[in-house]
Amino acid sequence: MDKEALHTQDDEDILHHAGIRVTAVRLMIWRQVRYCTNGLFSLSDLEQAMPTVDKSTLFRTLTLLSEAHLLHTVDDGSGSQKYCVCHHDDTRHCTGHVHLTCRLCHRTVCLTHVKIPPVPLPDGFIPEETEYVVKGICAKCAKR
Repeated sequence: MDKEALHTQDDEDILHHAGIRVTAVRLMIWRQVRYCTNGLFSLSDLEQAMPTVDKSTLFRTLTLLSEAHLLHTVDDGSGSQKYCVCHHDDTRHCTGHVHLTCRLCHRTVCLTHVKIPPVPLPDGFIPEETEYVVKGICAKCAKR
């Protein structure tokens, strides 16, 4: 089996195990966001990368992937909803990582190896979701 066929089967299994009915368009969108995005992306980024797929199909699929915990949303302060592929632990929970929004190029970068630190909450509080966005200068802009 060639490498592309292997990826396709793996991707079909991922969607199936997440409870998503696999269709050609969903598989194509999942492969685009999983392999061809550099971390964070918006609906607009996906529209540009996949001009033959209509915006409503892209949006519905992103929503479905988010609800299945294959993607998570990130509010980077830009006013545009961003998405990021989830990295899961053994319990199928998305392990949160830090994002950095560059003040120079305005790009938001996933720092997948920098985990969100635990935040101690007072008794009785139950955390459900944590976002951690650092504002600063990305490595690319810092080299300039």
